[in-house]
Amino acid sequence: MTDRVFPSKPTSNPQTLNGNANPSYPTKAQLYNRPIYRPQPKPSRNRRSCCCICCLWTTLLIIALILLAAIAGAVIWVLYRPQHPTFSVTAVRISQFNVTTSKDGSSSKLNSKLDVTISTRNPNKKLVFFYDPTDVTMSSDSIYVGNGTFPAYTHDTKNTTVLRATVTSTGEDLDSSSASSLKSDLKEGGIPLAVQLDTKVKIKMGGLNTKKVMIRVTCDGLKTDVPKGKTLATLTSSSDSTCKVKLRIKIWKWTF
Repeated sequence: MTDRVFPSKPTSNPQTLNGNANPSYPTKAQLYNRPIYRPQPKPSRNRRSCCCICCLWTTLLIIALILLAAIAGAVIWVLYRPQHPTFSVTAVRISQFNVTTSKDGSSSKLNSKLDVTISTRNPNKKLVFFYDPTDVTMSSDSIYVGNGTFPAYTHDTKNTTVLRATVTSTGEDLDSSSASSLKSDLKEGGIPLAVQLDTKVKIKMGGLNTKKVMIRVTCDGLKTDVPKGKTLATLTSSSDSTCKVKLRIKIWKWTF
């Protein structure tokens, strides 16, 4: 009788076969320690909703501030009827205005002395204006001809104040075109002038004092005679005696 040969049973550890690891049989650790998949929440929707809420509240806050400002402005208008002060140039006298050019024509200089008188009126019954010292700049066809200063003053209700300043320029350098323009005006017998005032003002409304704000006053269309000998030139014409008042706002480095 022949002996039958039966194949040997596989080892109880399916991980090894003939001393080598069998990759086709996963271990228990691999079966039971696999990471469980959990769906992650999507943050994009939450972020969008937060942005929408922030935009909504910001818009509502801006609208509320605008409404409060409008209400406050209406109350102030009803109680005080505010009006800005008016300015006008009443006199300009030139005692010196000389343009000298070097022999070689390479440089020109201006020496000037002008006396300017400005009348300013406060038309308000309940508003008082407090002005800082005022810088006065004069020009002729956009050519700088001198500067001066008005002292600080208080402008009471329904009051008219007269301001006087001496505007001078000593050895101011001129380019060739500016020197030619001023010499031409001198020959024609009249100098067109413009006055610019820059200052800060604080307003008192009853028991309330505002912060200081910058204003600029411009007066154009002025013309004076040319001085002859010891005679002083005076203001001869003005196309608009009332000057323009402009509120100036400074934001960081820029002024509007």
